[in-house]
Parts: sequence; structure tokens; C-alpha cells
Amino acid sequence: MRYFAGVPASQTPGPLIGAGRSADVYALGDGRVVRRFRTPHDAQPEAELMRHLAAAGYPVPAVYDADGPDLVMERLDGRDMLADLGRRPWLVARHGRLLAELHNRLHSIQAPEGWPEALGPGRSVLHLDLHPANVMLTSRGPVVIDWTNARAGAAGADVAMAYLIMSTAETDLIPVGLRPLIRLLRAGLFRAFLSVVADDPMPYIATVARARLSDRNTRPSEAARLLRAAERAEQAARKPGPAGAPG
Repeated sequence: MRYFAGVPASQTPGPLIGAGRSADVYALGDGRVVRRFRTPHDAQPEAELMRHLAAAGYPVPAVYDADGPDLVMERLDGRDMLADLGRRPWLVARHGRLLAELHNRLHSIQAPEGWPEALGPGRSVLHLDLHPANVMLTSRGPVVIDWTNARAGAAGADVAMAYLIMSTAETDLIPVGLRPLIRLLRAGLFRAFLSVVADDPMPYIATVARARLSDRNTRPSEAARLLRAAERAEQAARKPGPAGAPG
């Protein structure tokens, strides 16, 4: 039987402090948390990649242990960028530029030897889920979380994935009073993000949209938007001349 901080892995280790579509995060005490997947999962490769990124100077949570579906990490202070946008929407351009800078820094790092590729050839580290909800704004600066989907590949594919997630995913984290402004917030975020990010997402939009359609966590309404994005990108690619901006 596995134990983390003296608690059997088969039991709830502490208070639930976060939940995603596939995993839950529990407090362990002593400045640590455990992220536990609800289905069979091996967290060890993710832990190894995070250590690789930390050694390269990229901002990730410190990793303490990994076993089966459990990953024990430092507990971060602050809140995520999406929640911060909900409270301070006037910072949308600043956050869009910061998100782009985190992409640029990440894509300058080569993936570990033997790390699997996705969405085409390339050796840059791809997060493949690097959007505002996965950027924690902490007292030590921005920290990128949730490396479950990370692969090696072409940087533009990661930018395309971030763009598609931000433009098609649904969220309940934006306060009700701001939801009528979501389209304006997204537009401002995209403009700032695309003005700073170094790699062109357009050649990858269709491929990435169709890949995301196969994600079991994608909701039907999101899938419909992804399909439309893929079809628009494919249609644009068949036309002569510049393809224009995604979306």
C-alpha cells in the first residue's frame, strides 16, 4: 500500500482544495498538495518532466513524490490567471502578454531524450494545455501547472492548442456579472497573446482542433466549436493567398 505524508493512497489525504475534469487536488499540510487522478494513471513521467523544466529555469511547482495516479507537489499561493481576470478584467492585455511570454520561454526548452512527440515532428516541450486557468499568479511570480498532456513537438502546435482552448472551452469561473463581456475579454486576450507569442499557430489549427475532438474531457458543445474551427482552417488552407488570423 502506498503512503503520502502518512496517509494511505486509497484514502482521502486531506481537504479537497481543487478539482479539474480528470483529477482532484488535496491538501497534505507542510506546504504540500497531492493531485490524484480519478482513473488509472502514471504520474511519474509528468514528475520527471517538471524536474527537467525546473532545472532549465522554467516556473513549475516543486515535485516531492509521484506514484501511480498521485503527484505530490508544493502548495502554491495566489490564484490562477483566469480567476484573476474574473476579478480584474482590466488586466486582460497584461495577462495575454504574460501568457505569450510563458509559451515563448517554454518552447525554447528541448524535451528530454525519448520524450514522445505529438501533433507533428519537433523537440520543443509542448504543454498542450497552457491557458489562463493553468497559470498560477503567486508571490514568486507566475507558475505553470498541470503538465499531464505535455509532449515534444512544434511550438506552433502548442500555441494553436492554447488558442483553441481559450476560444472554444467553457468555464464557470468567470463571475456571472462579467459573462456578457466574455467575447470582449477573449478578443482582448487573443490580441495581446498573438502580438507577443513567437510561433505561428495557423498551420496547426485544423490538426490540433481535430486532435482535441478525441479528448474524452471535451464537452459536446465544445466539440461543435472545434469542428467549425477545423473546417474553417481547412477551407482557408485551400484558398490562395494569406490564411489570416485563426478563429
